[in-house]
Amino acid sequence: MTSGPAVRWLRDGTRSLFRPTGPLPRPTRRNLLFDTALVLLLGSVMLSWAVTTGASLVAGAPDGVAPLVRAAGAGSVAAAASLTVAAWAPLLLRRRYPLAALWVVTGAAALTPHDARRLVFYACVVAAYSAAAYSPYRALTLVSLPVLVLTVAGDSEGVRVSPTTPVPNQYVPLLILVPLLVATVGLRAWMFRAEESRARMSALERERAEDLRRAAEHERARIARELHDVVTHNVSMMVIQTGAARAVMDKAPGQAREALLAAEAGGRAALTELRHVMGLLTMDDRDGDGMAGPAGGDLAPQPGLDQLECLVDRVRQTGVAVTLTVDGSGREVPAGVGLAAYRVVQEALTNTVRHARGAEAKVTVTHDDTLLRVVVTDTGGAPSPSAAAGNGRGLIGLRERLALYGGTLDTGRRLTGGFRVTALIPLETA
Repeated sequence: MTSGPAVRWLRDGTRSLFRPTGPLPRPTRRNLLFDTALVLLLGSVMLSWAVTTGASLVAGAPDGVAPLVRAAGAGSVAAAASLTVAAWAPLLLRRRYPLAALWVVTGAAALTPHDARRLVFYACVVAAYSAAAYSPYRALTLVSLPVLVLTVAGDSEGVRVSPTTPVPNQYVPLLILVPLLVATVGLRAWMFRAEESRARMSALERERAEDLRRAAEHERARIARELHDVVTHNVSMMVIQTGAARAVMDKAPGQAREALLAAEAGGRAALTELRHVMGLLTMDDRDGDGMAGPAGGDLAPQPGLDQLECLVDRVRQTGVAVTLTVDGSGREVPAGVGLAAYRVVQEALTNTVRHARGAEAKVTVTHDDTLLRVVVTDTGGAPSPSAAAGNGRGLIGLRERLALYGGTLDTGRRLTGGFRVTALIPLETA
C-alpha cells in the first residue's frame, strides 16, 4: 500500500517523458536537400580522415570497438569507416526524426575509441543541435542531451579536436556542446513564442474578417431595405397612375395626361432615390484627399421629414385623400431618424394604396424634446390588383430600421375599420 504513490509518480513521470509537445516536424524538400548536402560534404571529409588517420588510432586503442576488431581480425580501416558512416548517416533524417538520430549518434560515439572520437564529434554537435531545435519530445530530449555530452567527454583525455588548441582536451566537448545547447534551447523558446504570436495574429485576422463579413451582411440588408422602400412605393404609384390613365384615356384624355405625368414624376423620384442607393455600392471617384466618393458626384441627400409633403402630394395624385399634420416644436432630428420616419410614412401609404383602394389616409407627426411619434391611419378599402404581389417584408424591414435607433413599430387594424401604423423613435437630448 505504501508503494502505491511512488509507483504512480514513477508511471506519471515516465509518461511525461514520452509525451510530445507537438507533432513531428515535416521538413520541406529544400530542407532535405540541405541536409543531404551537409552529410555528404562533412561526412566525406570525416570518412577521408578515418581512412588515412582514424584507422591507425582505432588499431591501437584499448577501448570502444577496437578490442573486438582486433579479436575478430577485421581491418581497422573498415571499423573507422563504419563508425563514421554510423554517426553521419542518421543526420539525413535529423529534422524528421531528430531524437532518434541523436540516439543513434550517441550509440556510435559510445562505440568509438576516445583516441579516434574526432570521427563522431562533429556529428554529435549537429545531432545535439537538431534534437534541441526540432524534437517535440522536450523532456526526453533534455534527458538525452547530457548523456551525449558525458559520452563524448567521459574520460580525462577528452576529444583532441585540434592538436594546437590551448584548451585542455577534456573541456572541449563541454565548451562546444553546452553553449550550443543553451543557445539552441533559447532559440527554440523564441521560435515557440513567435509561433504563438503568429497564431494570435491569425486569430485576430480571422476575427476581423468575420467582423467585416457581418458588417457587410448588415450593410447588404440595409441596402436591400432601401431598395424595397424605393421600388415598392414608387413603382406602386406608377402602376396605379398608368392604370388610371388607361381607364380614362378614351373618355377623358386630360385626366389621362395628368395621370401619366404623375407616373412620370414618380418614376423620376424612383430613379433619384435608386441612384442614391446604388451610389453606396459604386464608390469609384476620389476626392482631393484620396477618399472615395459616390459615383456620379451629384447625388441628392436622403429624404427626411422635410420631404413628407412631396411624398403626400405624390400619393394624392393616385386618388387617395391624404392629410398631413405636423405637431410639436419642429426641432432638428438626426438624418437617420428623419429617414426612418420618412420610410415609415412611405411604406404605410404604399400599403394603403395597394390594400385599401378608395380609402382616406391621415399622417400625423408629433415630436418633442425626447420622442418622435409617427402615426399613419386609413379608413380601409378594397385591395388593388397589385396587392397580391406583397411579401410582408416591408414592415419587417421598418422594425429593423427603427430598432437601430431604439424605436418601435406597432401595426394593426383599427376598431372603426382600416389600418394603423405607429412608430415611436426616442430622440437624444443635448
